[in-house]
Amino acid sequence: MTLSLYLDTERWRAHQRSVLAEFPGLVPVAKGNGYGLGNHRLAEEATLLGTGVLAVGTAYEAADAADWYGGELLVLTPYRIGEEVLPLPHARVIRTVASVDGLRALHGTRVVVECMTTMRRHGVGAADLPAVAAELDGVSFEGLALHLPMDRPDGSSPVEEVAYWVDAARAAGIPVHTVFVSHLGAAGMEQLTQRYPDTVFRARIGTRLWLGDHGALEVRATVLDVTRVSKGDRYGYRQHPAPSDGHLLVVAGGTAHGIGLEAPKYVQGMSSRAKGIARAGLATVNKTKSPFHWSGKQLWFAEPPHMQVSLLLLDNDTKPPAIGDELTLQVRHTTTHFDRVVDR
Repeated sequence: MTLSLYLDTERWRAHQRSVLAEFPGLVPVAKGNGYGLGNHRLAEEATLLGTGVLAVGTAYEAADAADWYGGELLVLTPYRIGEEVLPLPHARVIRTVASVDGLRALHGTRVVVECMTTMRRHGVGAADLPAVAAELDGVSFEGLALHLPMDRPDGSSPVEEVAYWVDAARAAGIPVHTVFVSHLGAAGMEQLTQRYPDTVFRARIGTRLWLGDHGALEVRATVLDVTRVSKGDRYGYRQHPAPSDGHLLVVAGGTAHGIGLEAPKYVQGMSSRAKGIARAGLATVNKTKSPFHWSGKQLWFAEPPHMQVSLLLLDNDTKPPAIGDELTLQVRHTTTHFDRVVDR
């Protein structure tokens, strides 16, 4: 009963090395569900890459990663006054601060200062930079942090946005020796390096590093049962009637794994909108495509996924799989929990 992620390990690591070559000074990111691979595994891979720093999402993740990664740990979520005190290895943990008050509260620790970019998620504003400069004597200042938007429909330049913050920080008296940047391409990083030769720009990369080579990762689900059904036969929790003759497949992978769960999507273009409307229309009559594939066909959910398995409908014209066979499926790795990761 297994939902498996198979890795072509050497190809996967070769991709990691290619990204590292493209982004010298790269900081790997391991957070959340570890991009489907688990944060412990990613900590080990980051050690092999030898970057010296691993970025994690929260202080809780830093506490967990401390035993798996021996280098420096950069916590991406800003420190909030009054948060739970955790047993962190403070000598190698770098906290992000996004306010002057937060900076004051972390005197004696290692920090990066996050600036309020056009993401407008969190960070200090340009008007706060002089106050930030006044507090730096009390901390070990490791640099600025800039989290940039991924899309720019207004045509604005991400390089110029970074340059604005470097110039503003320097004008306020902040020694900008290092800038940690998210969502900036290699060409932009190179432009900034040439423009500011005394500043080190380090790209924080997660998705592209771990999931960028789709061919190196394959997801498969074990077939647990195969039952022949005739049109009108009732099945499942809701006793829905089979729409035609065929087979009912029970396969590994349910809501506990993230199967059938979706995050909201930003839809662009008429084609994407039309597809969304079509999917919504089918859902109103209990017809929903699953992420599972067999014999070149994407299968329908027979009913909403159960906690650890899914029920699928297979038409009568297709030879069914045997128990123990594996179905391929396409999933969003950042929302999926696999039973196992298999190197091969």
